[in-house]
Amino acid sequence: MPRFYCAAALVSDQTLELPPGAARHVQVLRLQPGDSITLFDGQSADEFDATILRMGRSDVQVQVGQRHTVAREPARPIHLAVGMPANDRMDWLVEKATELGVGSIQPLITERSVLKLSGERADKKVAHWQSVAVAACEQCGGNLVPQVQPVHTLAQWLKGPVAQSDANQRLLLSLRGGSAALASFRAYAAPVWFLSGPEGGLSKHEEEAAMAAGFSPASLGLRVLRAETAALAALTLLAHL
Repeated sequence: MPRFYCAAALVSDQTLELPPGAARHVQVLRLQPGDSITLFDGQSADEFDATILRMGRSDVQVQVGQRHTVAREPARPIHLAVGMPANDRMDWLVEKATELGVGSIQPLITERSVLKLSGERADKKVAHWQSVAVAACEQCGGNLVPQVQPVHTLAQWLKGPVAQSDANQRLLLSLRGGSAALASFRAYAAPVWFLSGPEGGLSKHEEEAAMAAGFSPASLGLRVLRAETAALAALTLLAHL
């Protein structure tokens, strides 16, 4: 059954005009009155059966049906902070991380970042990545849409948002000697932030700053992975294995 993100209060037995994005998607799929769809608001584990009542030129009216609570997320919130990879790799990373159940994504500018964003350009990119996350949830069955946070420099983030978060387990993907195997952290039940660098990784100074902020260095093994591969491998290991 086709699934659509609907940023509106969903209540069983109500008649609802779909928001523009969902309505366009229904139009593109050429669905018709009487067809069944699934709606979710991205804020909870609830999803709703719905039936299309009317198709206008640009609007779609539906009858909201039965609510189902379906938990398809990892047992604990896993939050990703990543030095943004260049080109289309960040799009791909957001899509795949959403499919794997990431709780939120923090795009970072680091010393070795190729992609550096600020101002309106950064805002537009974040909005685009948020739409990528929504589309990935529609496809994979996730009911909680991960929030893509505003772009920060690593230094700003370490002093601000992460310092105020409730994720008391903080992991830094690192190739430095003595880093513990990431698999050894899987038994923890608390929410976790894990920090991964861009192409070329984080600098020694950046790793030391992260460790001073409470991050523990963790390793995925002896191979040097691409930035997007490393982040997704860590997410898979922490959330699903």
